[in-house]
Amino acid sequence: MATSPILVYNITHDPISCPESYTTFVSSVGEYVNRFEDMVAKATESRYAVATSSGTTGLHVALTAAGVKRDDLVILPSFTFIASANAIKHCGADLWLMDISPMDWCLDPALVEEKIEKSCKTTREGLVHQETGRRVAAIMPVYTLGNIPDMDRFRDIADRYGIPLIADAACAIGATYKNMPFGSLANLSVLNFNGNKTITCGGGGAVVGNNEELLDHVRHLTTTARVWPDYDFDEVGFNYRMTNIQAAVGCTQMERLDEFVESKRNTRDYYETNLKDIANHGISFFPAKPGSSCWFSGIVMNSSAKHEGVKDFCAKLKDEGVEARSFWKPVHLQKPYQDSPRSNMANSESLWQRILTLPCSTGITDSELSVVTETTKKTVLH
Repeated sequence: MATSPILVYNITHDPISCPESYTTFVSSVGEYVNRFEDMVAKATESRYAVATSSGTTGLHVALTAAGVKRDDLVILPSFTFIASANAIKHCGADLWLMDISPMDWCLDPALVEEKIEKSCKTTREGLVHQETGRRVAAIMPVYTLGNIPDMDRFRDIADRYGIPLIADAACAIGATYKNMPFGSLANLSVLNFNGNKTITCGGGGAVVGNNEELLDHVRHLTTTARVWPDYDFDEVGFNYRMTNIQAAVGCTQMERLDEFVESKRNTRDYYETNLKDIANHGISFFPAKPGSSCWFSGIVMNSSAKHEGVKDFCAKLKDEGVEARSFWKPVHLQKPYQDSPRSNMANSESLWQRILTLPCSTGITDSELSVVTETTKKTVLH
């Protein structure tokens, strides 16, 4: 707690509508944390939300609360940001990496089902991966770009084998599944509010869900597993709570959620409409399933393109004043995870080398979009 009052101002309003006009809380408790959690729960149509210090810590605590333990296996798509894998490793568990569907760039439920049926057996300890002898402790789909995969099928698989379903929804705030927010699709879903996300607190994350007991356990673990009011601790916990200052920023951002998601979707539509002239050069666009939050937008180079070619293309755009970047390198190609059990990775290995992300900030203007599209077309055609 601060020694003197600190007035936390709204970025766009003054001050934030909160039960108090100022707060002395700057750390991991306070009215802004409470309000932010309520706003995130409402936006995802979840009964509960627990704000965390980052998306990675959110994933770690969600997996821990769901029962993932040392030497377990967690099913994960290889095509994801490294934090998804790291959170599993932080539990002492290992990854069972699987390929994605080329349609939505998400974990392929048909492949997961096939691999479980061929490679696992059901025992008293649960579902066991026969080659390694390890318990399969969770399935963790990733909502890539804000696209939500076939969660009905994942739910069926998870229930059939008694496996928790933990969703990495890092970039999916504002996304819907069958016209409904995603809060009830998994046992726990984890969001990220880093600086490059649609909604940002400058950092931070949140775990959402509908199971009160499970979310209470998440909250308990994030607050060092302290049993109040004394200094008693009943399990190994973590210092994973979001600060009140971060939450104050998040509250102002959440007030504009609909506006920001609309901007992301409009940017994707703009690129697809105004770059259609280069489609006959083998260029395609990022997938956008119905309800996608369209976190990033960009183009996919033709099937013969390689990573170095995409990097060269980015350098040419940069020379013209447009910043573009390549995207995730699959986890199974990363040094810490090269020995993880995995499926064939034909889709991930082909795709990642050809992706080029274009500017898509929520604040991008029409004139800036025009410059990006014209520069991209000129670079492709020449």
